[in-house]
Amino acid sequence: MSSLTKVGIFAGGLCVVFAAAIAVGNAVGPVDDEPAAMEHGTGEGTHDMPSTSAAADQLPGGLQVAQDGYRLVLDEPQQQPDDRAVVTFRILGPDGDPLTEYATLHDKRLHFIVAKRDLSGFQHVHPTMDEQGTWTAELALDAGQWRTFADFDPAGKDAQLTLGADLTVAGDVTPKRLPAPSTESTVGDYTVTLDGAAEVGASSKLTLKVARQGTPVTDLQPYLAAYGHLVALREGDLAYLHVHPDGEPGDGTTKAGPGITFHTDFPSAGRYRLYLDFKHEGVVRTAEFTVEAGQVKGTPEPEAADDDDADHDDAEHEH
Repeated sequence: MSSLTKVGIFAGGLCVVFAAAIAVGNAVGPVDDEPAAMEHGTGEGTHDMPSTSAAADQLPGGLQVAQDGYRLVLDEPQQQPDDRAVVTFRILGPDGDPLTEYATLHDKRLHFIVAKRDLSGFQHVHPTMDEQGTWTAELALDAGQWRTFADFDPAGKDAQLTLGADLTVAGDVTPKRLPAPSTESTVGDYTVTLDGAAEVGASSKLTLKVARQGTPVTDLQPYLAAYGHLVALREGDLAYLHVHPDGEPGDGTTKAGPGITFHTDFPSAGRYRLYLDFKHEGVVRTAEFTVEAGQVKGTPEPEAADDDDADHDDAEHEH
């Protein structure tokens, strides 16, 4: 067989293969550069991967920037240090448009919480929303890596969500060590003591008692539809835990102090930072604690989060 004949047969074979590839491509349709389902570790991937809802149900809040079709978008994720930094953001709904309808949760349509990655800074604010669905918050930001949390309930649509996004503030910073676990926190002339154990594998009941200069405070004022509001963040990944108070002001049974009782589920053993906001004589103060969550005997131990060290003093602030 001549060389020319061999080349002709080879070229013809290539044409057949190419035509077959085109036919398969048209039947299957276009393929995205990156499957949307794999974004942020959620969604449907291979048959070994859980579905979006199943994966999300297993995760604490705040670990994902997007969930169930909703997305937290910071307009400027990089900021300069400022005692009155303006941060704007939107919650995009499943249709891609900014969400404008919210159910009220603890007296607010949305709770916006920011914490430094080393847990040495914490702020809980309530931004304002314009008609287009853009929220505006004013924060005191110093240099470092921060995590923002938007805690909200899409009105009449889907369940309550907590989405998280990173915020970088320019400047040099040395991470701080997380304070050792303690059952007492001092905020000005107030002392808050913690009673109860943080346990994995069972609902944990935590009671925080407020005293002022040694005298129990029995006239706490309502704050966010309760006598206190508690946020818990896990060291390392800053998983956000939903903490629920017992009772509510005016229900005829819940006392205005000195004890405020909460219930939460700690997803893994390790250290957590607790932030209690309470209001007395017109001022909201924040008491902070480090707790060590231990495994309840006889329950399997879940995978622990990364352990990053970090430290800071208890803070007092006014709203």
